[in-house]
Amino acid sequence: MRQRQNVAVSSAAETDRTQNPIPSKSDPQQKKAQSFDFLGSSKKVFALCFAFRIANALLVQTYFNPDEHWQALEVAHRITFGYGHLTWEWEKGIRSYLHPLLFALLYKLLAVLGLDTPWFMVRAPRLFQSFFSAFGDLYLYKLSVILFGHCVAKWALFSQLTNWFMFYCLTRTLSNSLETVLTLVSLYYWPCMRPSSSKLPLESRKWGLVIAALACAIRPTSAIIWLYVGLLELFVTRDKLRFIFLEVAPMGLLVLGLTFLLDRLMYGSWVLVPLNFLKFNFLSAGGDYYGTHKWHWYFTQGFTVMIFSFLPFSVAGIMQSKHWKLSGLIAWVLGLYSVLGHKEFRFVLPVLPIALIFSGHSLAALRTTISANGKGKESSNIHRTCPAKMQVAIFFLLATNIPMALYMSLVHQRGTEDVTYYLSKEVLDGKVTNILFLMPCHATPYYATVHHNLPMRFLDCSPREEKGIPDESDHFMMDPVGFASEFAKNWSLPSHIVLFDSEEKLLKDFLISHSFKEINRFFHAHFKVDRDLQASVVVYGSTGD
Repeated sequence: MRQRQNVAVSSAAETDRTQNPIPSKSDPQQKKAQSFDFLGSSKKVFALCFAFRIANALLVQTYFNPDEHWQALEVAHRITFGYGHLTWEWEKGIRSYLHPLLFALLYKLLAVLGLDTPWFMVRAPRLFQSFFSAFGDLYLYKLSVILFGHCVAKWALFSQLTNWFMFYCLTRTLSNSLETVLTLVSLYYWPCMRPSSSKLPLESRKWGLVIAALACAIRPTSAIIWLYVGLLELFVTRDKLRFIFLEVAPMGLLVLGLTFLLDRLMYGSWVLVPLNFLKFNFLSAGGDYYGTHKWHWYFTQGFTVMIFSFLPFSVAGIMQSKHWKLSGLIAWVLGLYSVLGHKEFRFVLPVLPIALIFSGHSLAALRTTISANGKGKESSNIHRTCPAKMQVAIFFLLATNIPMALYMSLVHQRGTEDVTYYLSKEVLDGKVTNILFLMPCHATPYYATVHHNLPMRFLDCSPREEKGIPDESDHFMMDPVGFASEFAKNWSLPSHIVLFDSEEKLLKDFLISHSFKEINRFFHAHFKVDRDLQASVVVYGSTGD
């Protein structure tokens, strides 16, 4: 039965490729007809994906990773409005301004239109990101069509849209989200990733190179992906010298050179971001300051959690399709990132859609094999019937992913988002003049959400030159009462203090003695993540006594 599935899907894919061949310059009529048909299909797919991602963006209301706010929106807010906090990464020059500038343009548009209100300042960036995310979905579909045919592409898109982690993460303003989109778009244009029978003009590969260079400019670690793809292309291309010296070198230098000029303008001095990034994260293991994991974490926990219940389908799809070049990219990325001590879910986000393409392959195999009675193409009643095995598979995937996606997007760790949104509205009413965040560093959004140039203070956690020395945030977490008592000796009295309930229990007497009272409380989480349970976020206001 396994062998029959392989033959069925392979035949179906070959049939699709035969019926929908890739147009070449030598066949203008075919190219014109094919472009017309495919353009219409692309528009429909994009419209569907864009509508879905808009809803997705509106449903994402929780806090996931500080970089979503502190490395993108906070920087963009400073560029546009003249105030916003720059973290230590910008002092060391290990971040490029290319990604934040996208959101700076969005903020400028909101300001010109008079729409820089609390609601739009919170929602607009993710809605903006949903536009790019929809392009990622579209190109996942297009790449799947080229590799395996339309039937597989539909189920690959289904997997992409219903996977809980893609729903949770892709519309967030993380640089990893845009990197994932650029990865999917670029892979579509690389000849080495297509079937050997595919014919592509040289311009296609150049587009792939430009987009890959953009991905590296936004996140230098994206070079891990493109090193693999570039070596594959070098192996299969006939004119290797042309590829290296007339395509890779000029395209890479052009994009990275323009990025250097942009960073020169924004930093005010020459800053080689990729070099500084390499020194800090790879040569000095600076990222380890924020925690490390075992070498196998991505395989046993990280990527496994991300792909979730799609895992068996992805593995089955890899074995059935035997597309080792594409599946090898997943293993390559997971393997190299496993060498680094500091690991995060978002680092391997770009290869999650690739794994979901293989999930689409195995789902299509269920439908093609059973509904078509083992034949290599779909039967005439394929749209009216759904095999029992496929019904079970779809129900299983939806039943496991939808609740997870909604819980993580609407419930888990939403308090820090809600409290900052609340404060932004209180600021407009003149009720807030000075805010102190007595909580672990970067636990909330900041000026980009509050959107008012008032004094605010959070606890610093910049890496120390000497290892083992606690930072300000560490001191507070080790002894909240002692730290707060010492801190209050020299503070500019805040009008509001924000803290987690786990520390509030210890600091309640301190707060009352300094004339503060609780004015609001926001649910945050049902279970702990890195520290003790932080069930709610509490706002204390000065009574003025």
